[in-house]
Amino acid sequence: MTMALTALVVATGAFLSVPQASAAVGTATGYASQNGGTTGGAGGQTVRATTGTQIHAALCGRASSSTPIIIEVQGTINHGNTSKVSGGSCNTADGVIELKQISNVTLIGVGTGALFDQVGIHVRESSNIIIQNVTVRNVKKSGSPTSNGGDAIGMENNVRNVWVDHVTLEASGGESEGYDGLFDLKNNTQYVTLSYSILRNSGRGGLVGSSESDLSNGYVTYHHNLYQNIDSRAPLMRGGIAHTYNNHFLNINDSGINSRAGARVRVDNNYFEDSKDVLGTFYTSEAGYWHVNGNTFDNVTWSSRGGTTNPAGPNPTSTTSVSIPYSHSLDPANCVPGVVAQTAGANKGNRVSDGSCTPQNPDPGNPGNPDPGNPDPGNPDPGTPGGTNLSLTGDSDGSSKASGTSYGNVRDANMNTYWSPNGTTGSISIKWSSATTVSKINIREASGATGRIGSYRVLNADTGAVLATGSGAGVISFPATSVRKITFEITSASSTPRIAEYETYAS
Repeated sequence: MTMALTALVVATGAFLSVPQASAAVGTATGYASQNGGTTGGAGGQTVRATTGTQIHAALCGRASSSTPIIIEVQGTINHGNTSKVSGGSCNTADGVIELKQISNVTLIGVGTGALFDQVGIHVRESSNIIIQNVTVRNVKKSGSPTSNGGDAIGMENNVRNVWVDHVTLEASGGESEGYDGLFDLKNNTQYVTLSYSILRNSGRGGLVGSSESDLSNGYVTYHHNLYQNIDSRAPLMRGGIAHTYNNHFLNINDSGINSRAGARVRVDNNYFEDSKDVLGTFYTSEAGYWHVNGNTFDNVTWSSRGGTTNPAGPNPTSTTSVSIPYSHSLDPANCVPGVVAQTAGANKGNRVSDGSCTPQNPDPGNPGNPDPGNPDPGNPDPGTPGGTNLSLTGDSDGSSKASGTSYGNVRDANMNTYWSPNGTTGSISIKWSSATTVSKINIREASGATGRIGSYRVLNADTGAVLATGSGAGVISFPATSVRKITFEITSASSTPRIAEYETYAS
């Protein structure tokens, strides 16, 4: 450890320096693989951080602003533990993860997960950055606390080569609730890929270009992402070139891919579902263009053309041609929802698709866990937990239920009865009259309905904290937590799930 780094450790609290360097899982894809490629901090020192201040200290302790570094993040990063750190190799600030005027950095979640709670990640005047396997939620631009202008991840001012992979970005509303974009690129940001990620519950998914005059951005790839419950900007493109392929767009409420001000977007083998105006030029007379191939439009409605509304549908056809300079494998659109449900988001083991609708681990030698010393909390274990099923002595409730099903069916030790949500998504909870320690749950689907559950979250319903995320049914492990109520939230599914038993265990 350098003397500068040692001094920072003393000033900011110790973090772990890991002797063996490890790179991000997998290799950069899409446009992030161009312009010399994106390798992040590969080959540099590996540092473990559990606070935002420690992340800043790691950046500031390098020999220079371009010295490669891999920062492994575990735990919750919030305003209380994210402070400015000074140094010659960094330019940080309070209340935001500031990747400013730096290069050659990997920021990767490990172990039991990395949650940036109301704290955004800001990339500015930087290059060769990898952000992988983290969750960023509820970043606000108004109200309290605020961070990063309300963007979960934002890039601006001469940014080059950023790969954002297997992240979960989520808000709890739109601009009126204090939120802005989940993934924004501005002012000469180029060669960026967003892959295998979840963007949900936000008024704005993200944009490329802050105004009709900010046309210096582009070369952006979006693939194998889930956009869910987004009002608009999925994404909004002002100028530049983008490639969107194998994404699942679910419940896009107002407009989706908004190509305008001369933007050219190639749209390949995506699945658009239960949504409105998923492609076109909206809210402007400055036209954009699209090149469409192999997409599926499932229950998509389209507005009439007129004024500043120019939807591509109801029968989208290409208005330009976009050539793609990198190699990639396309999954057929009809299997995209299933593949994305099993691969997209943080804590999914960084699984990827092999291009034939089959998820796989990116590195056979390291099956999906960037920290082999700690199990992935979001990866269901086919084994059966030992001990007593605590659900049998508790109660249950949940979101709206389908006709003929009951909340109590998930704790009656009867595989022939079940609960279903009123639709494909919903939540079911187990609760007790006093605090109960839980470290594992077992979700058992009814016979004839296995494999329907896509992505999920396990929540401490007392505090709202996310204990685990992942996909599919089975045993889910997480750090032992004392709760009075624990919720299994289904965020995507191939069809209406049927949960026969929701078992809970202390160990």
